[in-house]
Amino acid sequence: MVPSNRPAPSGAGEGSLAELAWLFLRLGTTAFGGPAAHVALLEDEVVRRRGWLTREEFLDLLGATNLIPGPNSTEMAIHVGRVRAGTAGLVVAGACFILPAALMVTAIAWAYVEWSRLPELSAFLYGVKPVIVGVVVQALVGFSRTAIKTPLLAGIAAASVALVLYGWNEIAVLAAAGATVLAARSAPSGGRGSPLGTAIWGGLAAPWPALIVAAGEAPFSLARLFLFFLKVGSVLFGSGYVLLAFLRADLVERWGWLTEAQLLDAVAVGQFTPGPVFTTATFIGYLLGGVPGAVVATLGIFLPAFVFVAVSAPWLPRLRASRRARAFLDGVIVASLALMAVVTWRLGLDAVVDLPTAALAAISAVLLVRFRVNSAWLVLGGGLAGLALGG
Repeated sequence: MVPSNRPAPSGAGEGSLAELAWLFLRLGTTAFGGPAAHVALLEDEVVRRRGWLTREEFLDLLGATNLIPGPNSTEMAIHVGRVRAGTAGLVVAGACFILPAALMVTAIAWAYVEWSRLPELSAFLYGVKPVIVGVVVQALVGFSRTAIKTPLLAGIAAASVALVLYGWNEIAVLAAAGATVLAARSAPSGGRGSPLGTAIWGGLAAPWPALIVAAGEAPFSLARLFLFFLKVGSVLFGSGYVLLAFLRADLVERWGWLTEAQLLDAVAVGQFTPGPVFTTATFIGYLLGGVPGAVVATLGIFLPAFVFVAVSAPWLPRLRASRRARAFLDGVIVASLALMAVVTWRLGLDAVVDLPTAALAAISAVLLVRFRVNSAWLVLGGGLAGLALGG
């Protein structure tokens, strides 16, 4: 059972907060490799080395993070802080895990804005972008093998791809997919023949213009930036890579605030730096609004994770035992993968522009799948290859 109401251990308080701050500042500074690597490092620290949690408790918390939106590794840090030192620990652990990466990304964004026209940087990014495509393809394949477990889920994934290409709003696709799986598993037949399931699939087939956000430039403001990233942080299930779909749909296609190239550069920075991949938002915020934009974007995308962990922790044992919650989540996850697939294709068209970039993307995917190479090293290697090739 998730230790949601577990009392803080003896000695909890200022000493525990200092321990939490030191641990998560260190992890936030050195934890390369994405969410899976972050979770492995965290397990080593809090289970094996410190004994703050048993392995069973740790795995329960890890499973619980899949039931709420947001970045899983950051939510694990927040959960551990809560178990160790209550509400204060929740805030300290999460903030200290996020802060180092956010500061690094802000510094890189400043350099990017100041020197983005240097030939050397262009050549570096020429090699980095196809590697990012390879990283995302590898993640997509791995997630799909785990998530698409039945013909129904495969069908929903395919339908979600079609709806996104058609122009549906991403949140509407996620909600419809989750509701469809819930209806299907609640029906006596266990399939799409239930009245509710039929109604949902009929709705999916209908061209509902009201749910499609019209393309076109929108004026930039810090308030709009904050609300956009608050929305993303509140609804994003699955991997940080799914973030790409939301970023591209609004910031590139609908509002015209970013170019495809800038989005790929932001993703590359999020991959190359330690800590949460969601600090991609910090980079984008700086590009659009300087330091205030970086702060606003970072707060917006991470704030929901703190709220969801705090609010949901007492209810997690019931949610994990609920067949309905699991059914809805299965649908949301496969729809998230569909969003990820569409955006990977579109970004690939921008990044893979010739034979060398195609080779870099393919080699990166092979190294990730076959040899499990750390993605941060691949990003660096791609950049060096771009410098060698001269962009």
